[in-house]
Amino acid sequence: MTLTDTTAVTRRTRRRASSFGMAVVRFVVTVVTTFLGLLAVTFFIGRVVPIDPALAIVGDRAPAHVVERVREELGLNLPLYQQFWIYIKQALSGDFGTSVLTTNPVMADIARVFPATIELATIGTIIGALIGVPLGVLAAVKRGSFADQIVRVIGLIGYSVPIFWLGLLALVLFYAKLNWVAYPGRIDIVYEYTFTPVTGFYLLDAIWQAQWDVALDLFRHIILPGGLLGYFSLAYISRMTRSFMLNELQQEYVVAARAKGLSETRIIWFHALRNAAVPLVTVIALSYAGLLEGSVLTETIFSWPGLGLYITNSLQNADMNAVLGGTIVIGAVFITINILSDLLYRTLDPRTKSR
Repeated sequence: MTLTDTTAVTRRTRRRASSFGMAVVRFVVTVVTTFLGLLAVTFFIGRVVPIDPALAIVGDRAPAHVVERVREELGLNLPLYQQFWIYIKQALSGDFGTSVLTTNPVMADIARVFPATIELATIGTIIGALIGVPLGVLAAVKRGSFADQIVRVIGLIGYSVPIFWLGLLALVLFYAKLNWVAYPGRIDIVYEYTFTPVTGFYLLDAIWQAQWDVALDLFRHIILPGGLLGYFSLAYISRMTRSFMLNELQQEYVVAARAKGLSETRIIWFHALRNAAVPLVTVIALSYAGLLEGSVLTETIFSWPGLGLYITNSLQNADMNAVLGGTIVIGAVFITINILSDLLYRTLDPRTKSR
């Protein structure tokens, strides 16, 4: 290798290192800015709502000097910028204060109820992906046909019908009339004091402990709210799958594969869907994050003891520490899943590495 070639290689290496370093810096700045924005929004929401945290703690009938002392202890008498700085330090250390409703640290309450929300959202995402992807493929392959119209109507209903109305209707039909599922809640009272969860994910714990009667009861409780969330996830995933597949089926490699005599099944499922799977990863991840943050109404309707029901009960009782703490956790989870899905997309799609 000549000196000129060595110099050229060195310059290319430096440019790549510089480009990679700038990408890392932009990524870190984006993450930090997003989290600071989330903290700022939750902080100012806590300050503009017509709820006095001091009164929520001591009650409306407390003497004025007691209320003022509590306000000083909470730092509410400080300037807003100082309150915001204290709020950031406490949030970054996982200290969201004490819940007025449960008298427990908010983070301890969230750690107790969040596994229920994760379990419910996971079931919903699995149902949505397993059914939504094949439906989207079918709609794309049969574009303009009756099957395509049916899939699009299913998706339209999933987007249009309010989840609380559909949830109440499902309870009346499948629980009250047909008795196919268990009543609202997470576990039957018969097993509530005899079953000992380990991880907080009840269904996995019951299966791991081989308590099949408990697992069956848990399944009968989770299948209706999980299926409802799965339907709304299905509507989004099937629509995006159809769009991605329509784009892939118009590509030149599909025409070439057909010209070579490959079967239509192989072209659709082993070539077109494999290429469409790259953006589908992001779609499914965002759908999962959406179910984690958007299951408040579902948990309320089905009395599911997750983070959504916890935030709802806290809001009804003016427990702003719990409300803001839950909001931050949900926002942080959504941001994290979004970032991870973007990184996974860039890993799976080599075309993005050059951008």
